[in-house]
Amino acid sequence: MSRLAVAAYPLTVYYDATCPLCVAEMGAMRARDAAGRLNLVDCSPLGFSAGPAPREALMTAMHAVDASGRVLSGVAAIRACRAAVSMPAGGALLDLPIVGAFADRAYAVLARNRYRLPRWLVARLAGRGAIAPTTCADDHCRF
Repeated sequence: MSRLAVAAYPLTVYYDATCPLCVAEMGAMRARDAAGRLNLVDCSPLGFSAGPAPREALMTAMHAVDASGRVLSGVAAIRACRAAVSMPAGGALLDLPIVGAFADRAYAVLARNRYRLPRWLVARLAGRGAIAPTTCADDHCRF
């Protein structure tokens, strides 16, 4: 799916519920999902096989499948989720080729290091007003 395509709802989102940042971000989206556009699925259990990709890929990057069967991952999945709940997602700025490529690379680095993020950064990065989950200890979030 291109960066400009609009997702068809509902949007099934596969995310890592052992990741404090992911949990906080999905919590913020769930709280804003008054229209019921998102179906959030925890892909973290060992043996999970119900997603659009192998569990290892789902645990590496967030994935989403829209109602028409289109699969999105990484930044595209995040943008579709945020659009579903009317949260700003960077819009036209992320559609610029250089910025979009940088966002994809930055997402990969963030996803790879998400368990090492300090609690204050998790709260800051996850939707506005999100509170870091209780799985954070010693100022670092781990599973």
